[in-house]
Amino acid sequence: MKIALLGYGKMGQIIERFAIDRGHEIILKITVDNKEDLTESNLRKADVAIDFSAPDAALDNIYACFTANLPIVVGTTGWYGQLQEVKNECLNSNNTLLYGSNFSIGVNIFFHMNKMLAKLMNNFPAYEVQVEEIHHTQKLDSPSGTAMTIAEGIIDNLDRKTEWVNELIGTPFEEVLKKEELLIESHRIENIPGTHTVIYSS
Repeated sequence: MKIALLGYGKMGQIIERFAIDRGHEIILKITVDNKEDLTESNLRKADVAIDFSAPDAALDNIYACFTANLPIVVGTTGWYGQLQEVKNECLNSNNTLLYGSNFSIGVNIFFHMNKMLAKLMNNFPAYEVQVEEIHHTQKLDSPSGTAMTIAEGIIDNLDRKTEWVNELIGTPFEEVLKKEELLIESHRIENIPGTHTVIYSS
């Protein structure tokens, strides 16, 4: 399979290594230094694009792949505010998009368990809930896509929460939390791997 890598940071380099080990070919690597190579003709040479770029680049990459009728897998988060618009364009242009806030099997099991727990805790209204996420300081978006998915899983199954709000620790946060709001507390600490915690307290 011929792969176009959109974003060549840590994840892009790991994907390249595994892809080559499995007999696939990386025919295009897009970084901040060669954005001009993200052309329709170059993308049409690939069988699939894999995007682990940055929130401000992901949308352009997705639409470029739509123009080239190239299926794209997106692991970048931070662009979900435009998700419905992207879905509509994908359907209208008969394209293929696979996106996820986290592709780890373990994390997806956690997503499922989180929903089950929220459904159970719906019977215990005295308990407050919040989500905490910790990432390294190079993590560009806040909250993480994984934390957003966790929060949405809680909201879908816990009647007393209807929306989430984010507090990035170390920045001003003056909002008074409403009863129906779910707090996602984000920490950015040097050299810390991604850690997500759901806390129920009474």
